[in-house]
This record gives sequence, structure tokens and C-alpha cells, in this order.
Amino acid sequence: MSAGRAVELQVALQRAPLSVSSLAQRPWPEPGFLPVLGGFRDRFVETPEAKYCCEDCRLVLCQPRQTECGHRFCETCIASLLNKPNPVCPADKEPLFEDKIFRDVCCHREIMALKVYCRSQKNGCQEQMSLQQVMDHLNVCPYYEVPCPLGKCQERMMRKDIPDHLSWKCKYRETSCEFCKHKMALTELQKHKETVCPAFPVSCPNHCSFPSILRSELPSHQHDCPMAQVCCPFSRLGCTFKGLNQDMREHESSLASEHLRMMVARNTTLEAKVEDVKGELQERYKVLPGLNTRITELETQYEDMREKYRQLEQKLTAMQKLMSSQTEKLLEVEIEMRTLRAVRDEVETLRTSFETIRNRVNSLELARGTAGSGTHTLGSLETQVSRHDDMLSVHEVRLADMDLRFQVLETASYNGTLIWKIRDYKRRKQEAVASKTLSLYSQPFYTGYFGYKMCARVYLNGDGMGKGTHLSLFFVVMRGEYDALLPWPFKQKVTLMLMDQGPARKHLGDAFKPDPNSSSFRRPTAEMNIASGCPLFVSQPVLEGGTYIKDDTIFIKVTVDTSDLPDP
Repeated sequence: MSAGRAVELQVALQRAPLSVSSLAQRPWPEPGFLPVLGGFRDRFVETPEAKYCCEDCRLVLCQPRQTECGHRFCETCIASLLNKPNPVCPADKEPLFEDKIFRDVCCHREIMALKVYCRSQKNGCQEQMSLQQVMDHLNVCPYYEVPCPLGKCQERMMRKDIPDHLSWKCKYRETSCEFCKHKMALTELQKHKETVCPAFPVSCPNHCSFPSILRSELPSHQHDCPMAQVCCPFSRLGCTFKGLNQDMREHESSLASEHLRMMVARNTTLEAKVEDVKGELQERYKVLPGLNTRITELETQYEDMREKYRQLEQKLTAMQKLMSSQTEKLLEVEIEMRTLRAVRDEVETLRTSFETIRNRVNSLELARGTAGSGTHTLGSLETQVSRHDDMLSVHEVRLADMDLRFQVLETASYNGTLIWKIRDYKRRKQEAVASKTLSLYSQPFYTGYFGYKMCARVYLNGDGMGKGTHLSLFFVVMRGEYDALLPWPFKQKVTLMLMDQGPARKHLGDAFKPDPNSSSFRRPTAEMNIASGCPLFVSQPVLEGGTYIKDDTIFIKVTVDTSDLPDP
């Protein structure tokens, strides 16, 4: 085997594991190019070799997958087989395991290079191309069937027939009204003429002598039309005449004196009303200065009250925060004090016993020469002293452990926010590069005293896709004492952030909402769940070239949204 071929096979064997759930999530490379189920149904120029055919559908492989036993299947075919109970390979009946099925990159590349005929061959296209080039060709193939580009037309035609269709056949093609020259779809032309065309000729609704009038001129014509029904212009003054427009002049000339009398009467009435309004306004003007002064006083009082309310609100908020923090601290101290009291009582009991035994030993040492049985009793007492010394040592260990737990409680956060200080960055980074300590865990933090227990996990030299190039940061749900009272799965929004220690404060952050179907956010059955987060959180050149590292220390902040979290 040549060296080039060996390298190619080695690259092909570096496959990613297949996941059945990922089949529905991963998009197709090109819409319409890959078959929905099974393999390619294209007509190949040369009959494909058997190694390029699926063991299930017998078609040319689409997104090939290779099993542990060496057989190849289409992506959708192997997914269908894996959904069956106790799946087996149809070629040799060997059992199939999802985590031992891989993408065959080399085979996929060879299949994409196979020559096929155009998919529009039945319409007359004789082009040949590689399977990889099918979509590029179909985008320009004159024989490929496409829908009408206007969208509303449901007809399909070959691409080369589109100009003829748009010019003569499509009922939605663009046309112009012969009256107003407005452009529109052919289907809308008749309705346009009958309803809105301003240049379309219409007849007068009063059936006057004009044969036709443009629709846009109809309102002005109706005003002057001799056959239009009109009211006397003095109707508001009391005239009741109604008649044709052509009779209005005769009415106005014959009743001019009557119209003048009506105007005089109306004018007299209006003058009386004006006088009444003037008197009322003068009365109101007299009280305006007093009202204006009162309004000014009320505005001043309102502003004073707003300022006092704002100050009281600030004091109340500060008191609430203080009470909340003091309540949590008092609760923590009370729990620790209970434990320490129990330990203190045990130590006091042991000290009393020890003093009693010491007094007895002293008494026995004084009487050692007088009684032969004293030696036996002294040995028994020495055994008891040794046992009590051991118990004292155990209690000292317990006291040290309680002191450590108390220190953890002092640094723990109960508001859903973690500030993690990582010292000795260079040394820890070198340990990660040398695979001595790949990752670090933060101290636990909580969404509340009875809330979720969580921590952060960081890979200083990256993990997965970010190994060697990025810092990877993850969020971990831990098993807590009050998990039975909390809603599951964990659904709170999580924000991960690398703090900028420079004056610009350009913090780098990312946020995500947990996937309720992920096992990372279900109720933990072990000490902690699988971590979830960002393998490519920040590249190492950005991290080490900015102001995110200072005094060989970095700060990481994790915030969990607790605004919609119900009380347990």
C-alpha cells in the first residue's frame, strides 16, 4: 500500500460516532439533493460497484455509515434498523450497537465523485456530471422543471419555457390598463376597471344629458349636474326647499327677501348668545388667579411627596437586602452551633472521664506497693486511658472537618451567583497541558439556601473541539440535600462569563437555556451530573493577550437566573 493511500485510509477511519437522536437535528447539505429515505436513485453513467451499495435498501449509499462488522448502510437505513428491538446486521446477523457505528468519510467522498446523468434527462437534458455537482447543474439546467416565478401560479415548466409562459400563458402575468396605464396582474384587470380605474368612462347616476364621464371627474360633475337633487343653501336657517339643481336659481331669486329675514333673525340670536358667553367668561376669569395659586401649591406638595416616597423606597430595599443576608447567615451559624455544641458536650464528657481516670491512677500508684492486684487494675486503667486518647483524636479530626465545612459555608453563595478566583494560572495551565490535572472544579454555590446545588468546571487547555486552542467552561448540576423539593429537570437560564480585570471591563460571556431532554439537567442520581457548557468558550490567544489574567489569576463568574424560581 502506498504512503498516500495509507494516510487517506487513516483519515477515513477517524469517524464521529452516530447518534440516532442527531439524525432529525442535523440539516441536509442541500435542500432537495439528498433522498428523504434510503440511498441515491440517480441514474449513474457506469454501474456502481457493490461496495457503494447499502446492505438494507440496495441503493447507492447516502451519507454512508459503517458498522463494527464492516458493512455499510445509508444514514436513514441504519437509523431505522437501530430503532428496532435487538437490531442485527441484515448481511451477517451480527448485533448492532449505536456507539460502534461511524461515518465513512472516504466512501462518501468516492460516491460523490461518481458520474451521473442529469435528473432532467426525461425532459431532454443529456448532461453528465459528478454526484457532487448535481445541485449546481440543476440550478442552471434549462430542462429542469421549476414553478412559475410569480408565485401565485401553480403551474410547473422547464426553465427554458419560463419567458414564453410569462409572456402569453400565465394568467397572473403583468399587464396595463388601457385607460389609466396602471400596471397589475391580468386577473385583477377587470375588477380594476369596474371599481377603481380613475380614467374609466361611467354614466351619470342622475341620468342627465352627458353620455359618459371619467370616474375621477364624477364627484365634481354631481355638484354641477342639472338633474341632481339638492337642498337650499339656507336650509340651516330654516328654508325647507328641496329640488333639482336646475330649479335652484329660480328659488333663490324668488325668495331672496325671506332668506334675508332668516339671516337677520339668526344673527340676532347669535349676538344674544355671544353676550351671555362674555358674561360667563368674565365670571370665570375672576377665579383664575386663585386656582392658579392653588395648582402651584399642589404641584410643590406632590414633588415633596414623590421625593419622600423615593427615599423611603430606597431605605426599604436596603433593609430587605440586609434582612435577607442576615437571616441566611444566622441560619448557617445556628446549624453549625448545634453541631459544635454536640461535639463540645462529647469533649467535656471525655475530659471529665479522663480526669477521673487520672485521679484513680494516681491513687493506685500510691498504693502500688501495698496490693498485689494493683498491677492488674493499673493495666486496665492504662487501657482505658489509651482508648479515651483515641476517642479524643477522633473528635479532634471531627472538629477539624467541621471547621473545614464551616469555611466552605462561609464562601458559599446562595443567590445563584458564583465568583470563582483561580490562582497560579500558569502552573495549572502547564499541568493541564501535561495531562496531570485536566480540569478544575469550583466550590459549590446555590440558588437559595434550600435551592439547587451547582458548581463550575474549567479546562484551562480546552476539552473536545477546543483542546489545545481554547479554554473550555462548563456548568454542573450537583446532588443537593433538598432536591426532592425542587422542580426537575433544571430549567433556569445560565450565564458563563470570564471577567476582564482591566479598566475597559470587556467581559466575555455566553448564556444558554438548559435542554429539558438532556441528562445533564435531570435530578442527579450520582454526586454530580455530566457537565454542559462551551468547549470553545474563549481562545487562548484572546485570554492570554488581553487583561483577563492579572497577578497570575483569572476570575470566572457564573450566574443562574432565579427570577422565576418557585419556593420549594
